[in-house]
Amino acid sequence: MTDRDRLTEHVLQGLTRPQKALSSAWFYDDEGSRLFQQIMALPEYYLTRLEHELLRSRADELSRWIDPRCSPIDLIELGSGDGAKTLSLCQALAQREVDCIYRPMDVSAHALADLSRRFDTYLPRMAIEPVLGDYFEHWPQIAEGRRQVAMLLGSNLGNLDEHGAVKLLQRVHSHLRPGDLVLLGLDLVKDPAMLRAAYDDSQGVTAAFNLNLLTRLNRELGMDFDLAKFRHYASYCPLEHVARSFLVSQVDQVVNSKTLDRGFVFLAGETIYTEQSQKYTMASIEHLAAQSGFDNTCTLTDPRGWYAITVWHRLPFTPTQQTST
Repeated sequence: MTDRDRLTEHVLQGLTRPQKALSSAWFYDDEGSRLFQQIMALPEYYLTRLEHELLRSRADELSRWIDPRCSPIDLIELGSGDGAKTLSLCQALAQREVDCIYRPMDVSAHALADLSRRFDTYLPRMAIEPVLGDYFEHWPQIAEGRRQVAMLLGSNLGNLDEHGAVKLLQRVHSHLRPGDLVLLGLDLVKDPAMLRAAYDDSQGVTAAFNLNLLTRLNRELGMDFDLAKFRHYASYCPLEHVARSFLVSQVDQVVNSKTLDRGFVFLAGETIYTEQSQKYTMASIEHLAAQSGFDNTCTLTDPRGWYAITVWHRLPFTPTQQTST
């Protein structure tokens, strides 16, 4: 099935549900990736700055947690983006003369091109094998004797609810061998006002990022969304520790698709649920690791405890065996 086929099926299913929904996985066409780079520089969007600072300031410590004996490793980054957040860790591994192959994986050719230029400039001797496409369809073959370190940074795991996060982590688990690692960047619970502002910035870049999804559907599925008739809305629920984003129809309207040969009715005030961002506590991190078949070996946070980078070891049993005991 091609990406276009998957998108077609996803939109048909998502826009015919009682609560219309589209996955945030489709945000990242080239324009979406460029807009997200702008979001990462916004004053309200603290996540990227905190993660980058943790990776810079604790790079040597992290490199020793993931590879204490300087054994050969393959660093597999799921959703690498432009590689800016990973450069410090790769530099720390290089300084320790670790035999490391960096395998960034992303759906954006634009982001991978930026990554390649960045590493050519700052770490030209690092072995890099970029992969364009879905993580699991293109998971690399790893030679015997090399350990895998699967990385999911940028708080990307938080885009899934608990069931979805466990399912994804179990799929990662199935590609790893006992003793392999997962490195995660996770946003922590904090002031609700601060969390909500991170997804509804004063400059409107996040709104443009959300609305760009409709532009992509217009282009790829022959739809006729009028972006002026939708607006971005963000919320945060302290009870569930989750931020959510929506696109809200401003009028009664019908949106048509040439590709799907049908229309979708929207009432004024009706929403398309486009993104969630889960926030974590230390207890929920431990629970998530256990449910997914990993041991939470190390968790590093910034001084205020707003953001965490955690290192998990893959346990020898399967997650289904673990959760059934």
